[in-house]
Amino acid sequence: MAGNGTVVTELILLGFQLGAGLQTGLFFVFLFLYLISLGGNLGVMALIQSDPRLQTPMYFFLGHLSFLDVCYSSVIVPQLLETLWAGESVVTFERCATQFFFFTLCASAECFLLAVMAYDRHVAVCKPLLYSSAVTPQTRVVLVAGAYGGAAVNAVVRTGCTFSISFCKSNHVDFFFCDLPPLLKLACSETRPRERVIYLLAFLVIATSISVILISYLFIIRAILKIRSAGGKAKTFSTCASHVTVVALFFGTLIFMYLKGNMGKSLGEDKIVSVFYTVVIPMLNPMVYSLRNKDMKGALKRALSRMKASRTKTL
Repeated sequence: MAGNGTVVTELILLGFQLGAGLQTGLFFVFLFLYLISLGGNLGVMALIQSDPRLQTPMYFFLGHLSFLDVCYSSVIVPQLLETLWAGESVVTFERCATQFFFFTLCASAECFLLAVMAYDRHVAVCKPLLYSSAVTPQTRVVLVAGAYGGAAVNAVVRTGCTFSISFCKSNHVDFFFCDLPPLLKLACSETRPRERVIYLLAFLVIATSISVILISYLFIIRAILKIRSAGGKAKTFSTCASHVTVVALFFGTLIFMYLKGNMGKSLGEDKIVSVFYTVVIPMLNPMVYSLRNKDMKGALKRALSRMKASRTKTL
């Protein structure tokens, strides 16, 4: 229902509500960042699929992380670009719910996948002789399927709780995509029971993932401290450095966004944080793994050499 008692069939996303010139400038900035994100993540996926040296569990998980980043940003950024270009964006109630579902699915799956990747690093560092038998092709498929399955359950429940709320105050959403905080501001029915479920699920997903990551790295740190040579310690930790960086970026913003609740929070602040984890982080992840990973650098050089050789033959 809208404020005049009519049923809400569409929502108007207001975006950033800036001057026309500034919005146009932001449109091209975000378009540029989105293209870099797509190119980087699709490039990582292509390298992993094409290079035999990257056919290991670590890069299998990294390929899925890049896939999630592509999906994650593609659920949000096209809507953001539409809102910036037109000044506002009209979406149906069903489209809004669909976007919310896939956004939650991708975010939750990335949480679980980062936990799986931490477990993989733990086995590789702490039990290297058992690594091939502990992380078999079947095991890694089961781990990834579990990440997607848990994320799907979370997305279904969160979407059901959110869109079973009656919206009647307005159909104007002061945000650039269908996210929880701005939608709750439009509710005219009691939302606290559903909010408790929604935030409890967010807490469980994040807390479970972080617990697995912290426990894995406690064992990794203990194993590193037992290494006598400084060079050996640095080499061992370097295999985990990229993952630690991605975890810090991703979970840092999620914790800031969702676990501090609505108290003392403005939608302007939410917009800035949301831009960071929907646009910036998916762009940074392939850079972090490519710049800090010798295997990825080597695979890229080999791919460029093959392309150069192919061009030479055609000429």
